[in-house]
Amino acid sequence: MTRRSVLFTPGDRPEMLRKAPTAGADVLVFDLEDAVSPARTHEARTIVRDVLTDPEFDPDCEVCVRVNATPDQARADLESVLGDDANGELRLDTIMQPKVESAADVDHLAGVLSKHDAAVPILALIETAGGVLNAPDIAAAAATDALVFGAEDLSADIGATRTDEGLEVLYARERVVIAAAANGIDAIDTVYTDFGDERGLVEETEFAIQLGYDGKMAIHPAQVGPINDAFTPEPTDVEWAEAVLEGKREADADGRGVFEVDGQMIDAPLIAQAERILERAEAAADSAAGGE
Repeated sequence: MTRRSVLFTPGDRPEMLRKAPTAGADVLVFDLEDAVSPARTHEARTIVRDVLTDPEFDPDCEVCVRVNATPDQARADLESVLGDDANGELRLDTIMQPKVESAADVDHLAGVLSKHDAAVPILALIETAGGVLNAPDIAAAAATDALVFGAEDLSADIGATRTDEGLEVLYARERVVIAAAANGIDAIDTVYTDFGDERGLVEETEFAIQLGYDGKMAIHPAQVGPINDAFTPEPTDVEWAEAVLEGKREADADGRGVFEVDGQMIDAPLIAQAERILERAEAAADSAAGGE
């Protein structure tokens, strides 16, 4: 499963929910939290359930619901969306949990899901100071399948001023991706709020890739294509990676620990980089094939 692009859609907009798969995102998030006003929460729950239980709604991508942050609201979200037939016709692959501050938060939500016979993985959204500090424990929780970094809410939580450079959240951004990598799960980067600025989006996505992120959140369908493209390796990078792994096979046969590819000495870190490039290329190809 690849999670290059994670697209949010308001849970109270049925026409947008049904159209969302056409954007080409790897993950669709039907949002019951920030994108829905409190006065429309009950209506949004009903709408999301109606879409998820529609037999004609079966997109070739991951389908996720973001619940509300407080335990009572999250429980009410799940009771309404899941009902009594979570294992029946309802299409749901993952749950996104906002403002996660501890592994206990994940465990609690997993327990609620279990009561509904819906033991789907949880995408833990790290967007508070406590969540950043406890990111390693949150990533290690049994139900956690990805860490998602939320820079906007984190900045509000700590009283930081958001800047184009993002230095005010850089430590947290790095801590989240390292915690995810240490536990072998995905790391999803924060949103780029100016959805009309494609150049800025691409630059920030490329920086997220340099940090080690596996994907990025999108708040508008127009952001999906640039994000997917950025996370899809260039043909020249794939050729280099294939040459590296072929060189490794030859070096292993000769009992050599290091070897040369196009004048570059290759060792273990570069081999790992080559493997990651090919994994991303394969995942992108699989995603494209699934959308055909």
